[in-house]
Amino acid sequence: MEPYYNDFGTWLRRQFPYRVQKLSVDAGFSCPNRDGRIGTGGCIYCDNRTFNPAYCNNRKSITQQLEDGKRFFSRKYPDIKYLAYFQAFTNTYAPLAQLKILYEEALRVDDVVGLVVGTRPDCVSDELLDYLAELRRRCFVLVEYGIESANNDTLRRINRGHTFEQARETVVRTHERGILCGGHIILGLPGEDSSESLRQAPVISALPLDILKIHQMQIIEGTRLAKIYQETPFHVYSIEEYIELVSNYIQLLRKEIVLERFVSQSPADLLVAPRWGIKNYEFTNLLVNHLRKHHIHQGQLAG
Repeated sequence: MEPYYNDFGTWLRRQFPYRVQKLSVDAGFSCPNRDGRIGTGGCIYCDNRTFNPAYCNNRKSITQQLEDGKRFFSRKYPDIKYLAYFQAFTNTYAPLAQLKILYEEALRVDDVVGLVVGTRPDCVSDELLDYLAELRRRCFVLVEYGIESANNDTLRRINRGHTFEQARETVVRTHERGILCGGHIILGLPGEDSSESLRQAPVISALPLDILKIHQMQIIEGTRLAKIYQETPFHVYSIEEYIELVSNYIQLLRKEIVLERFVSQSPADLLVAPRWGIKNYEFTNLLVNHLRKHHIHQGQLAG
């Protein structure tokens, strides 16, 4: 039976003859939207505590973080290999010489077979892309860009610090060099309703992305967004509304895009809203059941 969507797990298993797990690394990067180069305070929703695992700590070396992560997973899967996932903040925001040292250190760790680099579309030089293209010839390399929205008004509202046009141009430059390219978007950003998200779906789909991550807008305690929400509450999706939106959204995406995820799960003690009370895999099960019930497949309404 044809799958309901092009899922990341299946795609990743096709890339390697063995099981592979991402290991998050915090290399101590900052962000040009925090240090004053283009802005201060960062995106209004951002708090990196929501996705760094316990073993991921920039007071440790890259090697130590990866070795700690390996111990966590190897107990369950002795023959597993790893991708070093440079995740926290902007992982290309340093001189190329420094980036090479960090990336190459990760690749020297036993059983690390590639890199995943999370970054912003306004922090990637041609020289860096040329280096990553060379690296791609000897190991797995995936660059993930935080796109977040295709609406420039929204990007300004959330203090993102770049335009959608910058995101499009950088994705194209990455794709042209043969580097695997991922994008990240958020559904439910302030000022965007479901109709606006669906308007953007074909725009995102037209980008030469290999992989797309989607997740719900989450309001995290202590962020500027949490303060706005407290002072002037705005609508956040219920789980039923979000399942409906994601189902409609993926119909407008081309079938070739690999969908890595649909939700993110922040620590309960930091999460203000929406508090759905389910784990990521439970959401995926609910979504697949909805897709099955309504005979929905990725790409069936794509132009």
